[in-house]
Amino acid sequence: MLIHCASPDDPYATVEVRNPNGREGLFTVNINFKDEHGFTIIDTGDQVLVSAKDKATVRVAVASSGRVDEIDHCEVNPRATADR
Repeated sequence: MLIHCASPDDPYATVEVRNPNGREGLFTVNINFKDEHGFTIIDTGDQVLVSAKDKATVRVAVASSGRVDEIDHCEVNPRATADR
């Protein structure tokens, strides 16, 4: 779940990841930073370790800080991929 999209003042997106499983998991979060026309200008992600039946937040940096001022909104894949 997206908590905060990146901006020139804070070039990170903040995402909350929930783990419904009965064991700890490493999840990959994918974020698309979009311009005002809806075109993806940056596609990036990060990993976060989440305890069983818990949630965690991760801050994902904009991969190209020179394009932060072009970001209008963020889209997060609603399902983080469990890597382990």
